[in-house]
Amino acid sequence: MNMRWPGIIETYRDFLPVTETTPVVSLQEGATPLVPAPLLAEKIAGNLSLFLKYEGLNPTGSFKDRGMTLAITKAKESGAKAVMCASTGNTSAAAAAYSARAGLQCIVLLPKGAIALGKLAQALIHGAQVIAVDGNFDQALAIAREITAAYPVTLVNSINPFRIEGQKTAAFEICDDLGAAPDFLAIPVGNAGNITAYWKGFQEYKQRGRSTSLPRLLGFQAAGSAPIVEGKIIEHPKTLATAIKIGNPASWKSAETALRESNGQIAKVTDDEIIEAYKLLAAAEGVFAEPASAASVAGVIKLGRAGFFQDIDGNVSVVCVLTGHGLKDPDRAIQCVREPVVVPPSVAAVVNELCLS
Repeated sequence: MNMRWPGIIETYRDFLPVTETTPVVSLQEGATPLVPAPLLAEKIAGNLSLFLKYEGLNPTGSFKDRGMTLAITKAKESGAKAVMCASTGNTSAAAAAYSARAGLQCIVLLPKGAIALGKLAQALIHGAQVIAVDGNFDQALAIAREITAAYPVTLVNSINPFRIEGQKTAAFEICDDLGAAPDFLAIPVGNAGNITAYWKGFQEYKQRGRSTSLPRLLGFQAAGSAPIVEGKIIEHPKTLATAIKIGNPASWKSAETALRESNGQIAKVTDDEIIEAYKLLAAAEGVFAEPASAASVAGVIKLGRAGFFQDIDGNVSVVCVLTGHGLKDPDRAIQCVREPVVVPPSVAAVVNELCLS
């Protein structure tokens, strides 16, 4: 029997806007693990069952692949020859990879100096035409929107509805793994397309009878880049978590709707809290995620310290979405730990360093 995973479009075809003749462009994305995190849960609350949706194990290392497989598929179906995106990194990597797969030209606008090198390398190696804009992400996205409205180029940022359609499949997978939706879904919020997509996915699965419940959504923004929390556009967002360094989210309103309908909440976490969670994930659970991913865990830790989960009777299930792999930003990891000690090439030197004698 052929057990090969076919990718999200073929797996969830009945939930997606495709036909039998749609030219599917896939890198077998999806099927990412839902990793139990018992040691981390114990540190947060005694009644917590914690899981990590490790989206960093998608083909280009982030959740963006889910939306991009469908966005590029539909662009190809429509006869497009070129696509464009503005990006803080992960979108550009996914757009470039799937465009290469589809034989389409890919144009990427990046905010100058605001992208991790691991992500930039991906966009370049896949053959994208990369242009750095001397401004922030919001300015780059505004330019991309204007260009794609005036020229025969398809925009593949999350305002492209097919991106949301693809990204909602992560909610399906969570329900398939757990048998139902968790009590809470914690997720980093940057451009706010992903929290919108998850809510859409959970709703559709429940409507089709594939899940008996809906989760409460917990969104977390970086403190220096928290426009939804603050209720205002942040002109100059600041955070080391570059993937969520966005001051005017494109899916702001739909994210607020998702939070309201799910009886959820959105809060902010500091860069220090993000780094604490980032290191704890790696050290306590063996999971290496990029800093922005750790915002979901940082938020859950913060709520746990405030007694949020302890105030709920019975066991509480929480899924933290980890949006990207830690190797997206290796420089940050190196900055957070001690560099290797250098010793002479001898057994005695190593034994001495390890204090084994």
